[in-house]
Amino acid sequence: MTNQAAGENPLKVFGAMLAYYRNRVGMTPEQLGARVYLSGSQIRKVEAGTRTPSDDLAKACEAIPELGCNGALTELYEILSEHLKRRAYPGWFAGWPDKEAQARRLRSFEPLVVPGLLQTESYARAILSTRMGATAEELDEAVAARMERQRILGREHPPELWVILDEAVLRRPVGGPGVMRGQLARLTEAARHPHIAIQVIRFGAGAHEGLRGGAFVVADFDGAATIAYQDAASSGLIIEDAADVEALAVTWDTLRLDALPRAASIDLITSVAEAV
Repeated sequence: MTNQAAGENPLKVFGAMLAYYRNRVGMTPEQLGARVYLSGSQIRKVEAGTRTPSDDLAKACEAIPELGCNGALTELYEILSEHLKRRAYPGWFAGWPDKEAQARRLRSFEPLVVPGLLQTESYARAILSTRMGATAEELDEAVAARMERQRILGREHPPELWVILDEAVLRRPVGGPGVMRGQLARLTEAARHPHIAIQVIRFGAGAHEGLRGGAFVVADFDGAATIAYQDAASSGLIIEDAADVEALAVTWDTLRLDALPRAASIDLITSVAEAV
């Protein structure tokens, strides 16, 4: 990759390479899409750099003999995903994705929005687009980086993900009804996976411990000390002090006592989705 290419929007670099291989063999976006289970419109968006490519797309294209990628697309995807993370994450957050990827268990609490690991692309874009002064390219990169983080949940041995949500997360209309329906469907689907548990604290529970301190995640590891990440108004903090981490773990356990059981939480998410 040239220095000039490395400075481009990573999504556009991947898209240009995909378009090169497709055009070289005279294949239309619709023809390629049919081979990789995407629409022609989706292929065009990837090539334009306005849709996040996936590892599955790169591998599917590699499996089409006439494209003759010979590993170039998957290699480019890996290079650009690292470049994407460095550009898209603010400095105070940059160290966290690698740590959450190594965790055996993640215990998360969110009072306001769906956790990044469970956001749909449309929901993530709606959340991230509220950032003042962000350019379209910066928004694309931030969304792509958030989607990239979610790959840890699709691994052969993913971390356990335990999520507690305030009911407000389900009812805040982020991005409008269509975006919320998709996001709630994503939560319902995720909650049925054996390695993911989602529980909701109903409005009727009243005041609870999580309303004071905001969102946080506690990460447990095999052979390493438990750490945590906590959001603040304008930044975030990776917490390694044992006493502070233990205090957040106790808070999470307390919040779980206020939450609905898993099955009842899924029923609530489903009912909210039906009313959107």
